[in-house]
Amino acid sequence: MEEQLRASSGYAVAQLERALKQAVSAGDRDARNRARAKADRWRAVIDGMNGGTLEVGSRTPVADTPAWVTLEVAHGGFATGRYLAEEPPTPDELRWGADRESVNRYFLSDQGRAELLAALRSESYRIDVPEEAALPVVAWLIDRGHHEQALDLVTELWPLLGRLRFTPRFQPRPKPAGDLVRLSTVGAVQDGLRAKVSSGQIETMLTTLRVWNPLYDRLVELWCETVEGELPRLDGDHVVGGWPCRTTPEGWAERRARWLLDHASAGASPRNAKSNFERLRRALENSDVLSARDVGWVRRALANTITKHGAPGSEARAALRGAQAVVAAKPTHAELARVLAGRLDRYPADGGLTELDPLAEDAAEGVPIPPRLLAKLSRALEAPVETLVERGVIGSGEVLATVLPQLSSRALAANIADPELAALFTQAYGAFRRRRGLLLLNLEHQVRLDELPWIAALAPLRAGRADASRQAGVVLRRATLLALDAFPQTILPNPLVRELGALAVQSGLKVPLVEEVAADIFMGTFTVKWRAAAEITSRVLAGTLYARYYDLPETWQAPRLVRRWGKPVAADFAELCRTRADEAGRRGSGVAANGMVLEQSQILTTHNLAPLVDALDLTPRIRELAPSLAERSFDWLVRRLAMPAPHRHAALHAVKNAAYAWRQAIFYLSFADVAAQRECVAALATRATAVPRLAPAVEGLARVVDGGPCATRFVGWSTGGHWLLGDHA
Repeated sequence: MEEQLRASSGYAVAQLERALKQAVSAGDRDARNRARAKADRWRAVIDGMNGGTLEVGSRTPVADTPAWVTLEVAHGGFATGRYLAEEPPTPDELRWGADRESVNRYFLSDQGRAELLAALRSESYRIDVPEEAALPVVAWLIDRGHHEQALDLVTELWPLLGRLRFTPRFQPRPKPAGDLVRLSTVGAVQDGLRAKVSSGQIETMLTTLRVWNPLYDRLVELWCETVEGELPRLDGDHVVGGWPCRTTPEGWAERRARWLLDHASAGASPRNAKSNFERLRRALENSDVLSARDVGWVRRALANTITKHGAPGSEARAALRGAQAVVAAKPTHAELARVLAGRLDRYPADGGLTELDPLAEDAAEGVPIPPRLLAKLSRALEAPVETLVERGVIGSGEVLATVLPQLSSRALAANIADPELAALFTQAYGAFRRRRGLLLLNLEHQVRLDELPWIAALAPLRAGRADASRQAGVVLRRATLLALDAFPQTILPNPLVRELGALAVQSGLKVPLVEEVAADIFMGTFTVKWRAAAEITSRVLAGTLYARYYDLPETWQAPRLVRRWGKPVAADFAELCRTRADEAGRRGSGVAANGMVLEQSQILTTHNLAPLVDALDLTPRIRELAPSLAERSFDWLVRRLAMPAPHRHAALHAVKNAAYAWRQAIFYLSFADVAAQRECVAALATRATAVPRLAPAVEGLARVVDGGPCATRFVGWSTGGHWLLGDHA
């Protein structure tokens, strides 16, 4: 039996140390609190791993816990051991029971099921965690006469009835109409706006302008009233003019006392002890016992400020304070953020925004809302997904993956004839897609939707309707083209790959979509879908620029499959990736060596591009877009490489991502004619002057376009230093 690999706690310890440092050094209270919460999660991870209650790397990392339970997952896929659906009854739920088991049992009763069914009919419920859909499914099954399925489901839920919330939250959940989507809710945007605070430097500056400068001017004026003759001023390094403390005007003592009281109310002064302000203040406090030396310092301080800014009441000083008053009167971004948050009060917190113009009006006459704050409002805008991409609200494939379930859930729910159950499924699916993925070893796979017992109970009722398949296909094609056109330089991220895979299954397409595998947990082998994707790639790209540049296999022999950890794996594909990595200069073992093998797997499969283009018949559309997609990918990678990296790790990361963009560009360029390829590479050569070390790769690509061999192939991973960084193997 093969040894099961286990994850090390070293990463978790490093993350805990980092969170503790942030908790101490963060600039504001909210940031410190977030860092403390993060540290608590990493402590739970470490305690669980050391105590044997957590097995990180398994799809069931928490002892005695089914795979379907939604877990709290820290960065990197480390489960903390906490169940997200585990919570005591809320005050509103106490009327149904004093603990979670009592509440769940109530909703298994006739009266409780009736309340659940009423909520389903009116859609006045919200599902935040997948488990919250479980008892509504039970109620629906019993109501429709599916008693056996309901009993089986309750039996599976029973061991956790006292811990997990299996009921929804009874409040309406506004949803975008039609095919509109939104990135966030009004309430979440509002919370973000209200949490915004001004930087410490800005707050200090405004306090100086609004509080300390007026106090300073009054202080100078008080001392000027005591000067006999002309006010002191500087003549070079010498003080000329009259002396203070020679006269005491009527009411001066009262004005002095009022100033000292106002100063005390203002709090601690930001001025240093040797400033003119502090010298004059200390002298004012001790005006009855000043020595001749003290009076001399008062005279010097008055001369300093009068020479620099003018005497109290002078045009020079008035002009300065007038300009500063204009600055001080302007609201800060934090104040404007609170104005925007207040405007959102009239919208449902769980809903979205159909338009932004009414919210974008000036906060006051001549004070517009800054574009950066308006951009935050756009997160709640309900619009077609293409519009959100165009506006920059969706700025990456990862963000696209978070909103795509709003479309795909409706496509998948179209297989359910009952509208109440379809609406329930839609919310359950959205909650499931919000689950964070686990770090997995031993070729384990993430929990799938149909593994949730309440979703599995509905499987017989989800008919394969032709309209639903077509609808899923439409969403799949739309999302794929959008991702490629909007973010041509980046590979499809894993959450998006999973979403596209679900749509492919619903639409009846067999597309071998592969995930990006982290180099530090690579198991040295690949499941059979990688080989299937590579075969499609060789067929689709045969004879093209991509095939010649990366030397793709022209044909594939019958697969050689073996079993590892109980799963079939493509041994010949793994061997080919290792051989190609060796030819590219791989040495030894470790993360970088793994990365070189994985990069070859991405090259051989185009990391999903060829399989998707083939399955969805996208070739005509890609041909139209090819020059633009390639040019934008090349432009992005040149700009990325031209940016100075703060440290070695960041530089290596930039090279890796640039190589991925390079590969994407060559894929697109393979669909263009030779003339367009030459034009694109010529433009790249001009742009690449900003990164002189890229020249050999550009020249190598140009030779392949002209039908010759490639002397310098651009890949991102290396075990012996990278030539693009000036390293030598």
